[in-house]
Amino acid sequence: MADFINEESEGDLQDQMEEVEALSSIYGDEWCVIDEASRIFCIKISDDSEEPKLTACLQIILPPDYPSAAPPIYQMNAAWLRGPERAKLASSLEDLYVEHVGESILYLWVERVREFLVEKSRSSGTVDPSEKVNMTAEEEVDDEDDEAVPDSRTLELNTEHVHLFMDHANDEEAPPIKHGNTITDRRSTFQPHLAPVATPRQVKMVLGKLYENKKIASATHNTYAYRIYCEDKNSFLQDCEDDGETAAGGRLLHLLQILDVRNVAVVVSRWYGGILLGPDRFKHINNCARNILVEEGYTASADEAAKSGAKTKRPKSKKTK
Repeated sequence: MADFINEESEGDLQDQMEEVEALSSIYGDEWCVIDEASRIFCIKISDDSEEPKLTACLQIILPPDYPSAAPPIYQMNAAWLRGPERAKLASSLEDLYVEHVGESILYLWVERVREFLVEKSRSSGTVDPSEKVNMTAEEEVDDEDDEAVPDSRTLELNTEHVHLFMDHANDEEAPPIKHGNTITDRRSTFQPHLAPVATPRQVKMVLGKLYENKKIASATHNTYAYRIYCEDKNSFLQDCEDDGETAAGGRLLHLLQILDVRNVAVVVSRWYGGILLGPDRFKHINNCARNILVEEGYTASADEAAKSGAKTKRPKSKKTK
């Protein structure tokens, strides 16, 4: 049995090497090796025009048992790619994998992403490559508020936590989602959503569940951040997404770090009302997030923290039913 497993692993490695060599030959400089030992690669994909309107970066990790038994692990980086479109593209890639399970899939994935970009480019008309497609014209971000705030676009894959991205669909359930109270200011409405999470896959499940709600899916922005504590590494796996609300994801993640919460994902939906809020929008997003974290027992309220003489309180252990 062990010999069979070793032979299969060697076969997978050989298939990976041949696939990577082929992709490097096909895409040239667009194909990038990030960490060959960890099997991490990246490819820049454009809408295939002489003057690209849209581009995306597809980061890929090849598990030891790919392609025979596991799909590639991927992360799509594109500032213009908003929630519903991101979910649609992810679903398309997953369907493609299911159709070709056990086969090398990366070339088909790259070309599917390219088809998506071409369709998006045609439907959007002329698009400035630097434009954030889902902006509400609130592009003025106060420099004073930008101190030490992580930018979601610069977050890199942590190879120490690759196992947490593996597909555990058979042993994971969708976490329960809590919805918080709304905040309305000048016709813009903000609402927080929270779910306990233990793996990045559960974060994807939470986002997918939220986008099944037509009202949430229609939000102008669905900014989110999550933090997962890895006891074996004594470190955190964390990430965030602006969804077009520039710098909001990094600020939200910064709040989770300051409050020292763990094993939780927070999404804040915003329905833009036509009036610019300026920096106030960040205040509302973080206030929404803080309120639901307090309500669900992940951190102390400001008054309780002041009484105890502490800046923050560690999150209570949450039991999910």
